[in-house]
Amino acid sequence: MRAVQAQRFGGPEVLEAVEVPDPEPGPGQALVRVEAVDVLFVETQIRSGWGREFWKVEPPWTPGDGVAGRVSAVGPGVDGDWVGTSVVGATGSADAYAELALVDAERLTPVPDGLSAREAVSFVHDGRTARLLLDAIGTKEGERVLVTAAAGGLGLVLVQKARAAGATVVGAARGEAKLDLVRDMGADAVVDYSEADWAERVREAFGGNGPDVVFDGAGGRIGAQAFAITASNGRFSAHGAPSGGFAEVDPAEAESRGITLRGIAQAQPGAAESSRLIGEVLGEAAAGRLRTVIGAVYPLERAADAHAALESRVVLGKVLLAP
Repeated sequence: MRAVQAQRFGGPEVLEAVEVPDPEPGPGQALVRVEAVDVLFVETQIRSGWGREFWKVEPPWTPGDGVAGRVSAVGPGVDGDWVGTSVVGATGSADAYAELALVDAERLTPVPDGLSAREAVSFVHDGRTARLLLDAIGTKEGERVLVTAAAGGLGLVLVQKARAAGATVVGAARGEAKLDLVRDMGADAVVDYSEADWAERVREAFGGNGPDVVFDGAGGRIGAQAFAITASNGRFSAHGAPSGGFAEVDPAEAESRGITLRGIAQAQPGAAESSRLIGEVLGEAAAGRLRTVIGAVYPLERAADAHAALESRVVLGKVLLAP
């Protein structure tokens, strides 16, 4: 089969399509013929060599985690009824950029009628993570919610879910096209954080108040500025690091202001919980209550272009591979 490997750490050009042996499902595993792969920004960071203290990856490495396709075979101990089923699943942070992928059966989630494989895989990470962050932080009717990196896959789900909960939502992103998308997804107001006074404009959008809840998917300086305007006794989720690092927040200051801090560690579910949450999110999408935006789809051989597109920040919504 064809797969994509990073032979070394570096730029997108280190990703190469290669021929490798077809995998065989072992006990508790299913073999999925892949139709779509979710491409995440964090995978571009890992490929570059960033965050090696968090991700124990050594080349040659086949990136990827979220896949959608049909089960073509199962290993010992797996119900044979899975064969032929359209599913999404997680491979375990590797080996998804391929024509065939092994997924633990407990991580399989059927794709409901009415959703394509591409639509379904768009929610494997972002839908599940949004649910976990919302459960950890909580949003209530009438609260003021700020979402940074709001035009990314996770940000768009958070905007929709917070708005559906009755919150007033401000989405922060970069550039008019992204702001238009966030507005179209239901944000009450949008702010361009490439502008120096963006944080003050967030406060203006909230009637002079700081946000009660911040979902920070940007990290770095932007995340720090978002924390600075968070209302006393508010909640702050630091889960994104596309700027090169998570928002640096002083726990002592957070405690003095009564701000509850949460991070990506609160969004790491077990296999059973992950499958349940993904199933619920896919059900919402199939019912039309949750939308995704697929900005670009690349063939497997152009995985390097997919990474370059993500790093350039020019794509609106999700970037996928289609083996």
